[in-house]
Amino acid sequence: MEIGKHSDTIAAIATAMNNSGIGIIRISGKEAIAVADRIFESKKKGKSLKNVPSHTVHYGLIKDGNIILDEVLAVVMRGPHSYTGEDTVEINCHGGVFVMKKILEAVIRYGAVLAEPGEFTKRAFLNGRIDLSQAEAVMDVITSQNEYAMENSVHQLKGSLSKKIKELRGIILYQMAYIESALDDPEHIPLNEYGKELQKVLSPVIFEVEKLVKSSDNGRIISEGIRTVILGKPNAGKSSLMNVLLGEERAIVTDIAGTTRDVLEEQIRLGDLFLKLVDTAGIRETKDIVEQIGVSRAKEAAGKADLIIYVVDGARPLDENDQEIIELLRDKQAIVLLNKMDLELMVDANDLEKRTGHPVIEISAREELGLEKLKKEITDLFFSGKIDFNDEIVITNIRHKQALENAWKSLDMVMKGIEEQVPEDFLTIDLMDAYEKMGLIIGESVEDDLVQEIFGKFCMGK
Repeated sequence: MEIGKHSDTIAAIATAMNNSGIGIIRISGKEAIAVADRIFESKKKGKSLKNVPSHTVHYGLIKDGNIILDEVLAVVMRGPHSYTGEDTVEINCHGGVFVMKKILEAVIRYGAVLAEPGEFTKRAFLNGRIDLSQAEAVMDVITSQNEYAMENSVHQLKGSLSKKIKELRGIILYQMAYIESALDDPEHIPLNEYGKELQKVLSPVIFEVEKLVKSSDNGRIISEGIRTVILGKPNAGKSSLMNVLLGEERAIVTDIAGTTRDVLEEQIRLGDLFLKLVDTAGIRETKDIVEQIGVSRAKEAAGKADLIIYVVDGARPLDENDQEIIELLRDKQAIVLLNKMDLELMVDANDLEKRTGHPVIEISAREELGLEKLKKEITDLFFSGKIDFNDEIVITNIRHKQALENAWKSLDMVMKGIEEQVPEDFLTIDLMDAYEKMGLIIGESVEDDLVQEIFGKFCMGK
């Protein structure tokens, strides 16, 4: 696969474009060392980067002609033992934006071209250093927003998904080869009762593919956060709870019922978890048209939630509005908070748990009591306290999920074909389709436009 000017020597600033202690200008390509050598002057007289061993660091100056730009460390890494698989030089300079730009301009003036977004990682893929799923994991590591997302991304960067996909494809490939060989030489390679044997072989493959597809629900939660909707009657303490969790006065809190009229969304970290927190209008019967719209949107948000936090006003008896909210909790992951424990409670926690069928935690949003129990309950509810990424593969990428779903359908067609006793050469059509669909995950037979789209989302210099 040839994409873009793969033969060019490319360069970019690899660190953030703001003032910092250190900045890195990365150069990669067959002329990388020669380009760097044209502007690098070693503190040791006569020393040239062209002659130094791979994976060594060298102290000197970057000069544009006679003008000294900075005092730097130059790291030389010769291909194929580099990130891109090509000769690579990383110039470690002082982290001022102006000086980094001046050094990059000099690098380009002396023979390199400006890298496209993600082009270093794209070259690592094109040169066989990593497959496409690992390349995507690089970006996932960069954008991960919680411990679980980072651990899962690192796990896939190390090749966990690639290994599993290659293992499953190997099984499918063997069966296709066997069928083709048998059709070419039926006297020596029989196909009698082969359908039953193929069913035995494919059943665990289908199980593994199905397991990967189903893991995408947890994967979305890991990468995007738990979509958490706060429900309750007006003045139950929903907005107070949101403000406490955010650590700031984001939602308006008053004694006037119906203050919150619309859906308010914020993102927070709760321990190691990442929550997309949604505060909603208080649910009650109302003649106020604007408030009716807010109540309708609250119910709509509840239907899309991964988790509902139902805030009960413990200082008031349950009524028909509470019953309506309890109906929204059916078949949903939910936690019930019995709020205002600092006052005299008029709602029994045990009775509330029986009515809702969900765990009840007594809190005071105003006094910030009971919130640690809430954090623990959310963690236990979704991840049983801990995900072990040493063994578990969790699909977080929608492209991977779609490819696996298509492979799953093709394998299911093979099983149906066996039941209907279709000829073996027809079975190979669906086997090949499943094989190719899984190959898309690791970058085999992938279209150039898709590769460009994937790497175009990367930051410059990665």
